[in-house]
Amino acid sequence: MPQLSLPDIKYKESFLSALREYHAEDLPNYRELQEEELTQHFDRFVEKLRQEAKGEQLPEGFVTHTVFWLVDGDHYLGRVDIRHTLNEFLHSEGGHIGYDVRPSERRKGYGQLALQLGLQKAKELSLDNVLITCDVDNVGSNKIIRANGGVLENTVDLGEGKTAKNRYWISVN
Repeated sequence: MPQLSLPDIKYKESFLSALREYHAEDLPNYRELQEEELTQHFDRFVEKLRQEAKGEQLPEGFVTHTVFWLVDGDHYLGRVDIRHTLNEFLHSEGGHIGYDVRPSERRKGYGQLALQLGLQKAKELSLDNVLITCDVDNVGSNKIIRANGGVLENTVDLGEGKTAKNRYWISVN
């Protein structure tokens, strides 16, 4: 049964396989991750994610956030990133929770499960209401957010060349 796990080196091979899938799609969240670097220093990558969950060694402009990996056994399916607070960027574009599913595992219900489990983790982190955003044209993600109780607040036009974002709130009380 799929579950959320903190990042762990035991998922290295499956994560690297997923990274190749993400790179093939040129997804923005994965562009900076280089397979060669991660192959050699996966333990450092995992430790960095764990430190960021404690608010330590955060990149400039980042807030404390906890990354969970959606896994089934040793198989990496996707991730859920829960931001503990919102800065200006996250309030307009990013939200409290970001999630994705590796391309080969999409359309199997894992996005729905990832967000559902992520909302439970948000509650454990003492968040009451969470903001979740997605591109207006991302039909699947809009459906997933609404199915998990998302109430559309508004749509934000991010300017020329950027896709507008739908901003949803979900109460996790």
